Amino acid sequence: MPKEVTDVICPFCGTLCDDIVITVSDDNKTILGVKNACAIGAEKFNHQRLPGRVKRPRMRQADGTFKEVSYDEAIDWTAKMLVKSRKTLMYGWASTSCQAMSVGHEIAEKTGAIVDNCATVCHGSSLIAIEDVGVPSCTLGEVKNRADRVIFWGCNPAHAHPRHMSRYSIFPRGFFTVKGHKGRKIYCVDCRYTDTAKCADEFIQVAQGFDYELLNAFRAAARGETIPDTVGGVPKEKIQEIIGDLKQGRFIIIFFGMGLTHSMGRNHNIDIAINLTRDLNDFTKAAIMAMRGHWNVTGSGQVLGWQYGFPYAVDLSRRDQARHQTGETTSVDLLNRNEVEACFYIATDPGAHFPVDAMISSSKKPTVTVDPHINCTTEISDLHIPVAMVGVEVEGCAYRMDNVPIETRKVVDPPEGMLTDVELLTRINQRVDELIAAESAASKGAKIEQHADKAMAKGGA
Repeated sequence: MPKEVTDVICPFCGTLCDDIVITVSDDNKTILGVKNACAIGAEKFNHQRLPGRVKRPRMRQADGTFKEVSYDEAIDWTAKMLVKSRKTLMYGWASTSCQAMSVGHEIAEKTGAIVDNCATVCHGSSLIAIEDVGVPSCTLGEVKNRADRVIFWGCNPAHAHPRHMSRYSIFPRGFFTVKGHKGRKIYCVDCRYTDTAKCADEFIQVAQGFDYELLNAFRAAARGETIPDTVGGVPKEKIQEIIGDLKQGRFIIIFFGMGLTHSMGRNHNIDIAINLTRDLNDFTKAAIMAMRGHWNVTGSGQVLGWQYGFPYAVDLSRRDQARHQTGETTSVDLLNRNEVEACFYIATDPGAHFPVDAMISSSKKPTVTVDPHINCTTEISDLHIPVAMVGVEVEGCAYRMDNVPIETRKVVDPPEGMLTDVELLTRINQRVDELIAAESAASKGAKIEQHADKAMAKGGA
């Protein structure tokens, strides 16, 4: 008889909704139904039962076709690639567990690889700004229970985080927000009218590329300083009116997205948005939060941060120290300059997001992609290794967009014989150890033989 699994974590976006109900078959192998999830989250769970799912590693043949191989063969090929390459790009990590990341980073240390995550093409500029000036933030629970002034700047959660507004930011009734939507004032700042703007009380249309100037004008208005008649297409009267209303609020939250991180100014946009938040704290309580996309991209930054001190684009090629420099150790730049000798992609699909030139460069290098499903990147890889779906077929730790760690749950069993990310990476790590030890022994043997030859030559003379 089918059974229901409650309080399941949704492994789709950074909201990590924790109220999903999954109906599974009595043999615990198939998902039969999904409740409470958004359309995208439900599809993520339903992928588990897609017909034609790849269940064993596939190796590209000389004619371009794929041939099924064993996990042992795939692990051996991957380990040899990693050991042979002087600089491997290990990119992705945003859709796997923190436990898998930890094992992957150990492999990177041993092989002198570069570890990068999806922040390199989305919220990397946010992380740069936070490193520069810090961040006054909070949890989504505080937003739900306290925020009565909500600003969405350069983000569209109606599409990217569909349940964010109903669970945390607009509609829910909290401890101090018992009226829900009626007790909140919602602002949407964007260069175009979005579906999120339709849910807002007020839409402020900023001219494209003028976010920095408008944020600066808000700061000046908050301090009572003179501002121009129009800033970024917004009249000064409107700016002063909004600032006056924000000062009357009990708790302000600014949610920002790639409308700020990918427009003119980039990390400087985030820098000044953070400083606006600090200025507002002179009058009331204010916080700011990045709308992180992939469900555990925040976790990747956390694990890299506490292990190496940098949240993305960490170069371990010197073995004895970690280095980071945006533009130097970031994935797209490395690929465009052909500075890596091999690529290892896990829990990601750069083929759908990276610039064409970068992926052309990647396609010319030995490439392994670890992902439960076929995607754009698997089709240009030399080896595709399918694994169990984290948060569906195996548990693991993830970090929500507000940096709260949450343990995802196992709902159903993975296909028989399929490895998890942690199991696969652990076995690759063990094989890497064996290959490095064999190389070391062979090198030591060669040196001893050379020394013996020299001694014999000297004695004969």
